[in-house]
Amino acid sequence: MEHKKEMLQAQEPKKDYRQEDESRAMSPEPKIEYSEYKAADKLKGKTAIVTGADSGIGAAVAIAFAKEGANVALVDCDDKEDAEKVKNRIKEISGQVLWFTGDVGDEDFVKNVVSQTVAEYGSIDILVNNAAEQHTRKSISEVTSEQLTRTFQTNIFSMFYFVKAVLPHFNPYAKIINTTSVTAYKGSANLLDYASTKGAIVAFTRSLSQNQEMIDKKIRVNAVAPGPIWTPLIPATTPNDDKETFGESVPMKRAGEAYELAPAYVYLASDDSSYVTGQVIHVNGGSIVNG
Repeated sequence: MEHKKEMLQAQEPKKDYRQEDESRAMSPEPKIEYSEYKAADKLKGKTAIVTGADSGIGAAVAIAFAKEGANVALVDCDDKEDAEKVKNRIKEISGQVLWFTGDVGDEDFVKNVVSQTVAEYGSIDILVNNAAEQHTRKSISEVTSEQLTRTFQTNIFSMFYFVKAVLPHFNPYAKIINTTSVTAYKGSANLLDYASTKGAIVAFTRSLSQNQEMIDKKIRVNAVAPGPIWTPLIPATTPNDDKETFGESVPMKRAGEAYELAPAYVYLASDDSSYVTGQVIHVNGGSIVNG
């Protein structure tokens, strides 16, 4: 049944955690959709919440989920133009989208996202914790307490908030998918706080998958660790000299595109991965991390 209702959370995001999104000025333009993708109703009738869905990996995942038949509830920070594009594309695919704008590091906002999603769709089957921010700093002395707190709030606290909020509303055999990073395994000299949160996400994923409550409810918990992916976060947070060679250090000698990540999330969200939990899928252009 066609459903075109959209819901906007009227909360003004805190200015101290906004990062400029330069997707309109990026060259080449980042790609969030693969035109030759063959959907197979792998998520038909399922309801998914995806955070950080206005651009990049989150947008690519949201579009792929919609193609696979999922009802999607999407969360972004404040990039209205990119968000509108993703919203309209999903409407073209399925007509079904809820949209929330606000701070994922605010537990009250998270609770509201979940309660409105349940009010609209009845329950939840998939949670994709993808929202993140990063700030390049050459010295640890440049990492302020405010930045440290903000990065952890967005990147890892939000995952605790969302899991806690969705748990009472999860259907049996629900899935949680967390976005970590190759930096959790290789480190990053100039992204100390960001890399630290990504390491925490790996530990969170593995630990949560072993939690007896998750096991009893047959909830699977996994993660995806992207390598260098060409998304709006990169030009917004990367020094100009590094942008020119971004991605060339991996064996495939190029940055990945967001749409190249989406099938990994579809796999983990579907029954195709029914014997997979506590694992991390590495989509990184060939870097061997042994993790």
